[in-house]
Amino acid sequence: MSDKPSTSAAENAGSAASNASASNASGSLSSAAPPKRPVVDNPAFRAMGLPRLRLPSRNWMIFLSITGSFAGAVIYDKWQTRRVKQKWADAVSHIAEERLSTKSMPRKLTVYLSAPPGDGLRSAREHFHDYIKPVLVAAALDWDVVEGRKEGDVRHKTAERIRRKRKRAGEGEPLPEEEAMKQYAVEMMREHNGTTEHDGVAGDLIIGRNTWKEYVRGLHEGWLGPADAPQQPEPSQEVSSEPETAQHTPGQPSLGDAAVKGAADVVAANTPDLAPLADDSSSSAGQEDAAPADDKPEEEKKEEEEKPKRRNAPAYITPLEYQTATLSSLTPEIIGPSTAIPFPHILGFLNTPIRTYRFLTRRRQADDIGRQVAAAVMASAYRPYDSVTVSDEDSASGSQKSVPEQTQVLAHEEGNWQKAVRAPRKEHEESVWIEDMALDERLASRMRKFELTAEDEARAKRIGNGAEKITKPGEGS
Repeated sequence: MSDKPSTSAAENAGSAASNASASNASGSLSSAAPPKRPVVDNPAFRAMGLPRLRLPSRNWMIFLSITGSFAGAVIYDKWQTRRVKQKWADAVSHIAEERLSTKSMPRKLTVYLSAPPGDGLRSAREHFHDYIKPVLVAAALDWDVVEGRKEGDVRHKTAERIRRKRKRAGEGEPLPEEEAMKQYAVEMMREHNGTTEHDGVAGDLIIGRNTWKEYVRGLHEGWLGPADAPQQPEPSQEVSSEPETAQHTPGQPSLGDAAVKGAADVVAANTPDLAPLADDSSSSAGQEDAAPADDKPEEEKKEEEEKPKRRNAPAYITPLEYQTATLSSLTPEIIGPSTAIPFPHILGFLNTPIRTYRFLTRRRQADDIGRQVAAAVMASAYRPYDSVTVSDEDSASGSQKSVPEQTQVLAHEEGNWQKAVRAPRKEHEESVWIEDMALDERLASRMRKFELTAEDEARAKRIGNGAEKITKPGEGS
C-alpha cells in the first residue's frame, strides 16, 4: 500500500520536467525566427498623401472585370456607330450642294413607318431618327412620312394617296368645285405660279416587314381598285309569305284581343265583384304587350353603340380580285423605286440575350441601314425585283420553288413577332400582317429597288478609312 503514492509522485515529476523542456525548445525556436520586413510605401505617393496601393480582393476583381468589360463594349459600339453614321452622311453630303431651280420642287422621298407588332409607334419613330434621318439631313432632301398606329393604317393611307392622284387626273366621279378647291388648293397654287415637280424618280423608304406588307397591299388597292368607293350592299328585307291580314304587330290590339275583352266585360257586368279584377288584368296584359315594342329599339340601339367600328374604310378590292381587275391607265411604268429598311424588334424577358447582343452590335445595323438609305438618296441605280428560290413547305420531299422577291423582303423579321399577333382577328380588325402576300404580275413587274453602285460603295469605304477627306462649306478649299 505504501508503494503506490511514491509511484504517482514520480510520474508527476517526470511530466513537469518534460513540459519545461518543451517550453524551452519553443522559446528558442521563436527567438531564432527572422523578424518581418517593414512595409515600405512609395515616397512619391506618401508625399502626395495617397494611401498604399494594393490589389483588390477576389470578389472585387470579378465585379470590376464584368462591369468594365460591358462598359467597354458599350462605349466601343457607340463610338463605332457614330463613325458609321458620319461615313454615310459624308458620302451623300455633295447632294446638298447641288443647285435647284426656283421654279422646280426639290426631290422628295416618302417614308412609310408603322408601330411594330406588340408595341407602339414611338419605337418606330426612334428607329427613323437614329439611323435614317441623319443621312437625309446630310443630303438636304425633303421627305414625307406616312405613319400607321394600328394594323391597316399604312395600307389605307397608301391607297388613298394613289386614288387622290387618279381623281386629280380625271378618273372617277368629278368632285364638286368647292370640294376640289379644298383638296387640291396646294397643287392649283403651284400650277398657277408655274412651279413644277421634280424631274426624276422620287423613292419610297419602308421601315419593317409589317409596313412592307401593308405598303404592297396599298399599291395594289390603289392602282387596281376603283377610284371611287364602292357602294355597300344594303341588308335585304325579309318578306313574309303570310297574307297581310294575318300579321299582328306587337303592342297593337287584334280581333282576338277584342273578343276576349268583350267576354270579360260581360262576365264583369253580371258579377260586380270581379269588375275591378278584369280591368286590372286587361290593363296589365296591354302593358305586357306594349313593353317589348318599347324595349326592343332601345336594346338594338345599345347593341349598335357597343359594337366596335372599323378603324379604316374597307378595302376597295380584295386580293382574290387582282387577276380580274382592270389596271388604271395612269399607272406609271416605274413604281417607286423603293427599299425596305430593316427594323429588328423583339420583345419578351426570355429574349434578353438576343436583345443584349443587338444592343452591343448596333454599329452593324447602322452600317446596313446607312448603305440602303444612301442608295435611295443618291438614286444612281435601281433594278426590277427578281425571283428567289425558297423551300416548299407544302412539299413532303423538301423541294424548292421560285417566288417573287417582294414576298421575301425582310421575311426573317416575322420570326420575332409575338404569338398574339397571329391570333384570329375580330370582325372589325384587319389581318394584313398574318396573311400571305398576294401580287399581281402587272404591278410586280413595274416595281423597282434601289441599289448602291460599286463606285459609291468604294467611295464610302475610302471616306470611312480617312483616305478621302470631305470638305464642308466654310472650311476652305
